[in-house]
Amino acid sequence: MKHVSTITVPSSGAQIPSIGLGTFGSDHISPEQIAQSVRFAISAGYRHIDCASVYGNEAEIGKVFEEVFSSGEISREDVWITGKLWNDAHAPEHARKSFQKTLNDLRLDYLDLYLIHWPFRNHHPPHASVDSRSPNATPYRHDQFMETWRVLEEFSDSGHARHIGTSNMSIAKLELLLRDARIRPSVNEMELHPHFQQRKLFDFCKANEMAVIGYSPLGSPNRPDRDKTDLDTVDMDDPVIRRIAETHNVHPAAICLKWAVANQHVPIPLSTKEKNILSNLEAVMNDPLTAEEKKEIDQIDRNCRLIKGQVFLWEGADDYHDLWDEQGFIAQSY
Repeated sequence: MKHVSTITVPSSGAQIPSIGLGTFGSDHISPEQIAQSVRFAISAGYRHIDCASVYGNEAEIGKVFEEVFSSGEISREDVWITGKLWNDAHAPEHARKSFQKTLNDLRLDYLDLYLIHWPFRNHHPPHASVDSRSPNATPYRHDQFMETWRVLEEFSDSGHARHIGTSNMSIAKLELLLRDARIRPSVNEMELHPHFQQRKLFDFCKANEMAVIGYSPLGSPNRPDRDKTDLDTVDMDDPVIRRIAETHNVHPAAICLKWAVANQHVPIPLSTKEKNILSNLEAVMNDPLTAEEKKEIDQIDRNCRLIKGQVFLWEGADDYHDLWDEQGFIAQSY
């Protein structure tokens, strides 16, 4: 079997497989279906699985991991596994319990990477509507974030998390973390696709020795309805993407993934269809984009954020833009 290429984590020299399988089933894919996708993906050659406690399927995925690793065909060390801390467990005592539950549910002794899923303690009930707001939601609190980060540093010290990192961050928030962290983040996970390239944030991560994992690499067609607006664009319908796909005789999804690899970030698409799981893997292993094709796609950025995060807003916030520090400073309202 041909091996998947890797991207180096600058802080450690570890190798992240250049494509992973996402496991966010949104509101319509059962934990059992996701677990079956993980099983098939590993058998097909995937060596990177992106998990999170809030997805509600770690116990089912853990049964697959136990079966796969106990069979002897694949060793635990051959698979990069990521976990994430959800917003309602940021308090140190809750973070420790949540991390241990993730290890127990996934039936693992360690994670390759553990992320703070969102930089807020704001959270919402399952299936929340777009206008749902928690009365306890607040703007970003760096003192609270650092309390949580200190616990992740404990996991790193013990070896139970071989790397620690961030997700859904901004440059302004990362600057504070890099200033105050004893162990700096090794990886940042962020929304990345041809219509939302986040070039400044990506370059900032690279300059500060963080590897980058990109979620929603295909434009997240199955994202929750609460994140959809009439202004959203569709990457796979872009005429540049479609023309290049015709040249390579592949689906437009494959071009989005080839573009991600060409830009040195790690895409984590989700599919429950075996055909698509295989074609996504094939896309990053063969027939790369030419330099000219990459350049063409680099020029179609529309700054179209799809995962907006409105449900994490606090009283007094204007709209979801306040979550992302787009003016270069952290929005406050107290």
